[in-house]
Amino acid sequence: MTLREELKSRLESIGPADILVGIPSYNNARTVGRVVHAVAAGLAKYFPETKAVLVNSDGGSSDGTPDAVEKSTVDLQSVLVAHRVNPVHKIVTPYHGIPGKGSAFRLIFDIAKDLKAKACAVVDADLRSITPDWIELLLRPVLKEGYDYVAPYYRRHKYDGTITNSIVYPLTRSLYGKRIRQPIGGEFGFSGDLAAYFLDQDVWGTDVARYGIDIWMTTTAIARGSKICQAYLGAKIHDPKDPAADLSAMLAQVVGSTFALMEKYADQWKAVQNSEAVPVFGFEYDVGLEPIPVNTDRMVKAFGLGQSDLMPLWAEILSQSTLSELKELKPNGSDFSISDELWTRIVYDFALAAHHRVMVGEHLLKSFTPLYLGRVASFILETQSLSHHEVEDRIERLCRCFEQEKSYLSDRWDQPMSHGG
Repeated sequence: MTLREELKSRLESIGPADILVGIPSYNNARTVGRVVHAVAAGLAKYFPETKAVLVNSDGGSSDGTPDAVEKSTVDLQSVLVAHRVNPVHKIVTPYHGIPGKGSAFRLIFDIAKDLKAKACAVVDADLRSITPDWIELLLRPVLKEGYDYVAPYYRRHKYDGTITNSIVYPLTRSLYGKRIRQPIGGEFGFSGDLAAYFLDQDVWGTDVARYGIDIWMTTTAIARGSKICQAYLGAKIHDPKDPAADLSAMLAQVVGSTFALMEKYADQWKAVQNSEAVPVFGFEYDVGLEPIPVNTDRMVKAFGLGQSDLMPLWAEILSQSTLSELKELKPNGSDFSISDELWTRIVYDFALAAHHRVMVGEHLLKSFTPLYLGRVASFILETQSLSHHEVEDRIERLCRCFEQEKSYLSDRWDQPMSHGG
């Protein structure tokens, strides 16, 4: 990727930098100003003597997002900074390539490499809960503690992040042995060296350039042997989404990227037997969280439609025992339940089907959606009366099930596919 002459000239005038904070955006004019304000305040308050650069990598917004970034300023007295600080250099530029968050990150990595940044962070443009403290927590472990990668650790509503809670966290943890609670969280810190390594990987023409960037970064950092920690950021508040609504495309992108990474790093994950805790920086505290609207009836109905329409397809993917259990499920009432053990085998069967190329990847992942919605509905129905901490215990139980059943996956990885047809 070659930086445009105008941008190259701007970077040369700035010169080497200590810190870079990237904000990818697309039509986020309503929220991006506050995000820029929080980033600038955090840099002024916690890193006043460093040379810092804020990069807005925009995907062609039509709502004035770049203008909102340009106009955003911070009153240093309002964040209790009275002494002189270095100004934050601000770069607002469109990215080019495949539309998506990954392409925005690629430009951020490229600028970080050009500026020889020592520590970098990326934060989403639609955050409503970001504070200046987030900037310290994402950057200080890299600058002061020698970490290469800082994953976020949030307090989220128990029904927010259902793709993470039901698939990505337990699967990534069992595969690679690191308990990174939010592997696709959106906010990350990383060293300049790791940014350059990311940039050199040949993935920018793939789905990673769209929406698979977060899980790709986390998995790549683990597989590279990077020193990893987590930063407790408190609440992550963004526009709430019903887990039953408009998740099919995102699910396919994230799960598809996770399965693709399993191919690349098979030798590594097959050698991992247990998981270990990953250090968490920051003071963990309870927060008030906005409710998430959920519609379990719609999710169970979607599962039932899949059960009636997709059984021949599922028979090509699932083992005989898994398929038999699915056929027995009755998609009605509050007793509907997909157990941890059944769900684990479903996810592993789909990973195996992707590996053995049982069918076109798009068809495979679309047929997964009704099963995912059924599992989410089952989990919600089971945990409605539980507290946040009790729900975390349930997710921990699911993760242990994934780890205990991992041999089911690894034993079949190099064997001919046997399914339930």
